[in-house]
Amino acid sequence: MEIAPSRTGRNAEVRSLIAAERLELADLLDGLRADQWNEPSLCAGWRVREVAAHMSMGFRLSLPATLGELARARGNLHRMTDRVARRDAAAHAPSELAAFLRHGAHHPWKPPVGGFAAALGHDVVHGLDITVALGVDRRVPEDRLRVLLGGIRPSGLRFFGADVDGVRLCADDLDWSYGSGSPVYGVAQDLLLLAFGRRLPRGRLRGEPSSRFTTT
Repeated sequence: MEIAPSRTGRNAEVRSLIAAERLELADLLDGLRADQWNEPSLCAGWRVREVAAHMSMGFRLSLPATLGELARARGNLHRMTDRVARRDAAAHAPSELAAFLRHGAHHPWKPPVGGFAAALGHDVVHGLDITVALGVDRRVPEDRLRVLLGGIRPSGLRFFGADVDGVRLCADDLDWSYGSGSPVYGVAQDLLLLAFGRRLPRGRLRGEPSSRFTTT
Protein backbone atom coordinates (compact mmCIF):
# COMPACT_ATOMS: atom_id res chain seq x y z
CA MET A 1 0.00 0.00 0.00
CA GLU A 2 1.35 3.43 -0.95
CA ILE A 3 1.63 5.81 1.98
CA ALA A 4 0.80 9.44 1.34
CA PRO A 5 3.49 11.93 2.35
CA SER A 6 2.93 13.78 5.62
CA ARG A 7 1.97 17.43 5.60
CA THR A 8 5.37 18.28 7.08
CA GLY A 9 7.16 16.33 4.37
CA ARG A 10 5.07 17.90 1.64
CA ASN A 11 5.71 21.38 2.97
CA ALA A 12 9.45 20.70 3.03
CA GLU A 13 9.31 19.52 -0.57
CA VAL A 14 7.44 22.61 -1.76
CA ARG A 15 9.75 24.90 0.20
CA SER A 16 12.73 23.38 -1.59
CA LEU A 17 11.02 24.15 -4.92
CA ILE A 18 10.40 27.73 -3.77
CA ALA A 19 14.05 28.21 -2.84
CA ALA A 20 15.23 26.85 -6.18
CA GLU A 21 12.83 29.10 -8.09
CA ARG A 22 13.90 32.23 -6.21
CA LEU A 23 17.60 31.52 -6.69
CA GLU A 24 17.17 30.87 -10.41
CA LEU A 25 15.09 34.02 -10.85
CA ALA A 26 17.64 36.08 -8.94
CA ASP A 27 20.32 34.87 -11.35
CA LEU A 28 18.07 35.70 -14.29
CA LEU A 29 17.40 39.21 -12.96
CA ASP A 30 21.12 39.77 -12.50
CA GLY A 31 21.58 39.00 -16.19
CA LEU A 32 19.05 41.50 -17.54
CA ARG A 33 20.18 44.55 -19.45
CA ALA A 34 19.51 47.96 -17.92
CA ASP A 35 16.82 48.77 -20.49
CA GLN A 36 14.94 45.51 -19.83
CA TRP A 37 14.17 46.59 -16.28
CA ASN A 38 11.96 49.34 -17.67
CA GLU A 39 10.08 47.12 -20.12
CA PRO A 40 6.39 46.33 -19.38
CA SER A 41 5.62 43.01 -17.74
CA LEU A 42 2.47 40.91 -18.02
CA CYS A 43 1.25 42.59 -14.80
CA ALA A 44 -0.87 45.47 -16.02
CA GLY A 45 0.78 48.77 -15.18
CA TRP A 46 4.00 47.27 -13.83
CA ARG A 47 7.38 47.23 -15.47
CA VAL A 48 9.88 44.46 -14.82
CA ARG A 49 11.32 46.45 -11.91
CA GLU A 50 7.95 46.73 -10.13
CA VAL A 51 7.38 43.00 -10.45
CA ALA A 52 10.86 42.27 -9.12
CA ALA A 53 10.32 44.62 -6.18
CA HIS A 54 6.96 43.03 -5.40
CA MET A 55 8.34 39.50 -5.43
CA SER A 56 10.39 40.07 -2.28
CA MET A 57 7.92 42.31 -0.46
CA GLY A 58 6.53 39.48 1.65
CA PHE A 59 9.85 38.75 3.31
CA ARG A 60 11.31 42.27 3.31
CA LEU A 61 8.44 43.90 5.20
CA SER A 62 7.77 42.96 8.79
CA LEU A 63 4.20 42.18 9.83
CA PRO A 64 3.77 45.59 11.57
CA ALA A 65 5.13 47.35 8.48
CA THR A 66 2.79 45.38 6.23
CA LEU A 67 -0.21 46.18 8.43
CA GLY A 68 0.80 49.84 8.42
CA GLU A 69 0.97 49.89 4.63
CA LEU A 70 -2.41 48.16 4.46
CA ALA A 71 -3.92 50.75 6.80
CA ARG A 72 -2.54 53.57 4.63
CA ALA A 73 -4.23 51.88 1.68
CA ARG A 74 -7.53 51.82 3.64
CA GLY A 75 -7.52 48.03 3.69
CA ASN A 76 -7.25 47.65 -0.07
CA LEU A 77 -4.64 44.93 -0.64
CA HIS A 78 -4.22 45.64 -4.35
CA ARG A 79 -3.72 49.37 -3.72
CA MET A 80 -1.19 48.58 -1.00
CA THR A 81 0.89 46.17 -3.08
CA ASP A 82 0.88 48.54 -6.04
CA ARG A 83 2.07 51.49 -3.94
CA VAL A 84 4.82 49.49 -2.24
CA ALA A 85 6.01 47.95 -5.51
CA ARG A 86 6.30 51.35 -7.17
CA ARG A 87 8.03 52.89 -4.17
CA ASP A 88 10.55 50.08 -3.78
CA ALA A 89 11.20 49.80 -7.51
CA ALA A 90 12.22 53.46 -7.48
CA ALA A 91 14.23 53.23 -4.26
CA HIS A 92 16.41 50.21 -5.09
CA ALA A 93 18.85 49.44 -7.87
CA PRO A 94 18.23 46.34 -10.02
CA SER A 95 21.13 44.54 -8.36
CA GLU A 96 19.50 45.13 -4.96
CA LEU A 97 16.14 43.82 -6.16
CA ALA A 98 17.80 40.63 -7.39
CA ALA A 99 19.74 40.31 -4.13
CA PHE A 100 16.55 40.60 -2.05
CA LEU A 101 15.13 37.60 -3.88
CA ARG A 102 18.35 35.60 -3.51
CA HIS A 103 18.76 36.35 0.19
CA GLY A 104 15.11 35.45 0.83
CA ALA A 105 15.27 32.15 -1.02
CA HIS A 106 14.63 30.10 2.14
CA HIS A 107 12.33 32.57 3.88
CA PRO A 108 9.12 30.87 5.13
CA TRP A 109 6.81 33.62 3.85
CA LYS A 110 3.51 32.48 2.37
CA PRO A 111 0.31 34.31 1.40
CA PRO A 112 -2.57 34.45 3.89
CA VAL A 113 -4.39 31.74 1.91
CA GLY A 114 -2.97 28.73 0.10
CA GLY A 115 0.12 27.91 2.12
CA PHE A 116 3.48 27.18 0.56
CA ALA A 117 1.94 26.08 -2.74
CA ALA A 118 0.54 29.60 -3.07
CA ALA A 119 3.99 31.02 -2.30
CA LEU A 120 5.43 28.88 -5.08
CA GLY A 121 2.71 30.11 -7.41
CA HIS A 122 3.51 33.71 -6.49
CA ASP A 123 7.17 33.24 -7.45
CA VAL A 124 6.62 31.16 -10.59
CA VAL A 125 3.88 33.36 -12.05
CA HIS A 126 5.68 36.63 -11.36
CA GLY A 127 8.82 35.15 -12.87
CA LEU A 128 6.80 34.35 -15.98
CA ASP A 129 5.33 37.85 -15.92
CA ILE A 130 8.89 38.99 -16.56
CA THR A 131 10.29 36.33 -18.88
CA VAL A 132 7.28 35.98 -21.18
CA ALA A 133 6.95 39.73 -21.55
CA LEU A 134 10.66 40.06 -22.37
CA GLY A 135 10.68 37.05 -24.71
CA VAL A 136 13.19 35.20 -22.52
CA ASP A 137 13.00 31.47 -23.20
CA ARG A 138 12.96 30.12 -19.66
CA ARG A 139 11.12 26.90 -18.93
CA VAL A 140 9.85 26.37 -15.41
CA PRO A 141 10.81 22.85 -14.26
CA GLU A 142 8.01 20.31 -14.46
CA ASP A 143 7.93 19.47 -10.75
CA ARG A 144 7.08 23.08 -9.91
CA LEU A 145 4.44 23.29 -12.62
CA ARG A 146 2.81 20.05 -11.47
CA VAL A 147 2.26 21.45 -7.97
CA LEU A 148 0.59 24.58 -9.35
CA LEU A 149 -1.43 23.01 -12.14
CA GLY A 150 -2.74 20.40 -9.71
CA GLY A 151 -3.91 23.15 -7.38
CA ILE A 152 -6.09 25.08 -9.85
CA ARG A 153 -9.56 25.49 -8.37
CA PRO A 154 -12.63 27.60 -9.31
CA SER A 155 -12.10 29.79 -6.23
CA GLY A 156 -8.56 30.62 -7.34
CA LEU A 157 -9.71 31.40 -10.86
CA ARG A 158 -12.29 33.82 -9.48
CA PHE A 159 -9.73 35.49 -7.20
CA PHE A 160 -7.40 36.20 -10.12
CA GLY A 161 -10.20 37.18 -12.48
CA ALA A 162 -9.49 34.29 -14.84
CA ASP A 163 -12.44 33.52 -17.12
CA VAL A 164 -12.01 30.03 -18.54
CA ASP A 165 -15.71 29.18 -18.75
CA GLY A 166 -16.45 27.00 -21.77
CA VAL A 167 -12.76 26.36 -22.38
CA ARG A 168 -10.56 23.33 -21.92
CA LEU A 169 -6.91 24.20 -21.31
CA CYS A 170 -4.73 21.54 -22.94
CA ALA A 171 -0.96 21.43 -22.41
CA ASP A 172 1.24 20.61 -25.39
CA ASP A 173 4.21 19.56 -23.30
CA LEU A 174 2.59 17.76 -20.34
CA ASP A 175 -0.21 15.25 -19.92
CA TRP A 176 -2.50 17.85 -18.35
CA SER A 177 -5.77 19.58 -19.09
CA TYR A 178 -8.34 21.55 -17.16
CA GLY A 179 -11.97 22.50 -17.75
CA SER A 180 -14.41 21.56 -20.47
CA GLY A 181 -15.39 23.10 -23.76
CA SER A 182 -13.46 24.41 -26.76
CA PRO A 183 -9.76 23.53 -26.43
CA VAL A 184 -6.99 26.06 -26.07
CA TYR A 185 -3.51 24.62 -26.58
CA GLY A 186 -0.19 25.91 -25.30
CA VAL A 187 2.77 24.96 -23.18
CA ALA A 188 1.83 24.26 -19.58
CA GLN A 189 3.45 27.36 -18.11
CA ASP A 190 1.53 29.61 -20.50
CA LEU A 191 -1.73 27.92 -19.55
CA LEU A 192 -0.83 28.42 -15.90
CA LEU A 193 -0.63 32.15 -16.61
CA LEU A 194 -4.17 32.05 -18.00
CA ALA A 195 -5.35 30.53 -14.72
CA PHE A 196 -3.78 33.52 -12.94
CA GLY A 197 -5.67 35.99 -15.10
CA ARG A 198 -2.86 36.97 -17.44
CA ARG A 199 -3.16 37.80 -21.13
CA LEU A 200 -0.37 36.52 -23.37
CA PRO A 201 1.37 37.89 -26.44
CA ARG A 202 -0.09 36.66 -29.72
CA GLY A 203 1.25 33.45 -31.18
CA ARG A 204 1.69 31.54 -27.93
CA LEU A 205 -1.73 29.81 -27.93
CA ARG A 206 -3.73 27.75 -30.40
CA GLY A 207 -7.44 27.07 -30.61
CA GLU A 208 -10.53 29.03 -31.55
CA PRO A 209 -11.01 30.73 -28.12
CA SER A 210 -7.32 31.70 -27.80
CA SER A 211 -8.00 35.33 -28.76
CA ARG A 212 -9.82 35.71 -25.44
CA PHE A 213 -6.48 35.31 -23.69
CA THR A 214 -4.11 37.33 -25.86
CA THR A 215 -3.15 40.97 -25.88
CA THR A 216 -4.51 43.16 -28.66
